[in-house]
Amino acid sequence: MSTQKQVFIAVIGAGGVGKCFLGQLADLAARRPSTRLSLCYITTSKKAVYSKDYSDISITGAIDSLAASTQTPLPIPALVDYLAAAPAKVVLVDNTSSELVADAYPLILSRGISIVTPNKKAFTSSYKHWQDIFAAAAASGAKVYHEASCGAGLPVISTVKDLVETGDQILRVEGIFSGTLSFLFNSFAPASPTGAAVGKWSSEVAKAKELGYTEPDPRDDLNGMDVARKLTILARLAGLPVESPASFPVESLIPKELESVASGDEYLEKLPQYDSQMEELKAAAEKEGKVLRYVGSVDVTTQSLKVGLQSFDRSHPFGALKGSDNIFTFYTKRYGSTPLIIQGAGAGGEITAMGVLGDLIKVLSQIA
Repeated sequence: MSTQKQVFIAVIGAGGVGKCFLGQLADLAARRPSTRLSLCYITTSKKAVYSKDYSDISITGAIDSLAASTQTPLPIPALVDYLAAAPAKVVLVDNTSSELVADAYPLILSRGISIVTPNKKAFTSSYKHWQDIFAAAAASGAKVYHEASCGAGLPVISTVKDLVETGDQILRVEGIFSGTLSFLFNSFAPASPTGAAVGKWSSEVAKAKELGYTEPDPRDDLNGMDVARKLTILARLAGLPVESPASFPVESLIPKELESVASGDEYLEKLPQYDSQMEELKAAAEKEGKVLRYVGSVDVTTQSLKVGLQSFDRSHPFGALKGSDNIFTFYTKRYGSTPLIIQGAGAGGEITAMGVLGDLIKVLSQIA
């Protein structure tokens, strides 16, 4: 008699991270025969694949099935009803940055549907929404994990949870939380000469966009809000009731005159006119033998958060960072004056998908 358990998987989002996730999910399904992972629903913003009897959708063929589908996505309330009526436990994988989906998390969890996601918006809107998410999970027994919302595949959130749950006291967290801004400043203000000529700020931003390190409109990275969201998540996990990423100082790297230009292309076209602003800051740091870095920090004891430019010695872990790596440093009561450091690639489809899949494995170990 077979003891195989079944878990239904619903996937929202089949873009860069979503495609990588499906590839990794197919491998997991092959490696984990004790649990039958049944993909029962997959959707993009315009198309969906599902059936009334929850028939398995081929994981390896899901992207092709979506492309050929004439079905449209179910509205969120109807999707919740559909998943809640499934004949086995369900995990919803939200691979989007959709606010609409994020707003529905308390409803989804209240119906016993577990969630794994890299979607930062769910955990950085109002503090009440944050509380509602975890209250709904606790009441229904559904699980919610979001490791990839902060540091992609790096074990940042799980580390913070372990520190807090084992009774350590987090005193301060600081780091370089954006792969985009890490890459930019490591290029613009390298810790050691690389032999390659360092370009002006505007040319480094253009190069980062060309290499795919920035959003289509680079201002979405340079306004600092991505870092502010990650800092909000870490501060809340450390116990601070931060209201939102807009409730503390965030230094934008966008010249005021370019904040309202019509497009990212127009921004890049006009940015060279403002290169002197960044050159002056860089020169001031170099005069002290330091380099500029874009840092997020939270002091838990004083309940203060800030995001912005700081200068560091070239030998400092932040100064010596390479490429687009992220670095998170945790000062805690147990670790004393030597921080716990997590460092590595903090962006990319395969790495982010790995963080999401790791969370799925955690959920499966608890519900399957």
